[in-house]
Amino acid sequence: MHYDVLERWSRGDSYFHRLDARVKILALLLYLVAVATTHPFTWSAFAAFAALAVSGVIAARLPLGGMLARAAVVLPFSATFAAISALTGEMETASSLLAKSYASALGVLLLAASTAMPSLLDAASALGFPRVLVLVLQFLYRYLFVVTDQAQRMRSAALCRGSALRRGPVRERFRAASGALAVLFARSYEKAEGIERAMVARGFDGRIHLLYSPRLAWRDAVFLAVAASAAIGLRFLLTIPA
Repeated sequence: MHYDVLERWSRGDSYFHRLDARVKILALLLYLVAVATTHPFTWSAFAAFAALAVSGVIAARLPLGGMLARAAVVLPFSATFAAISALTGEMETASSLLAKSYASALGVLLLAASTAMPSLLDAASALGFPRVLVLVLQFLYRYLFVVTDQAQRMRSAALCRGSALRRGPVRERFRAASGALAVLFARSYEKAEGIERAMVARGFDGRIHLLYSPRLAWRDAVFLAVAASAAIGLRFLLTIPA
């Protein structure tokens, strides 16, 4: 589906894509902890963390501009808390909050863009993440495509019939949108029932299994050692405030 950019990116072929998902999750956790616990005024460390994430993007052969732009989606949310700090006179804290959130978002986006979602969720389950949470995310991921595709089909059909979704009084547009949302919910519920019956008929046991069993290789151990050394090194070596 053309609208899911991350899904297309995650199906790429690079050294980073071929790494075991469990190793990439552990490396990301170390990276996030290092970023979160870095001194707020250590700007050289923030620049080094951003460079580390950018090097991962380049190694994964992902579009750098697209990754940098999509990581900025977190800034409007963190800007709210940064504004509170700025109003209290802590401008350095506000700036570091934005830097930490952006560096963290870039790291998370790198993991999502270089790992297929089924492999990522299976690795999370293997690492001991709550089973209920993993199962909910698995179903959310699978149903998201169905619901989004159905919504696009309904939107195209409505526009072809001269729907008031884009023109007319606000009240009429609101009524048209609310009606379309109700129909979408009903159709999604119907599809969910059909999918649930099909899964039960195929012997669904509460876990979605992969077609292969991932195994750790030497390159995974090397990557984890390098990533851990880089994150920990940046955290403890670049601790002098700029």
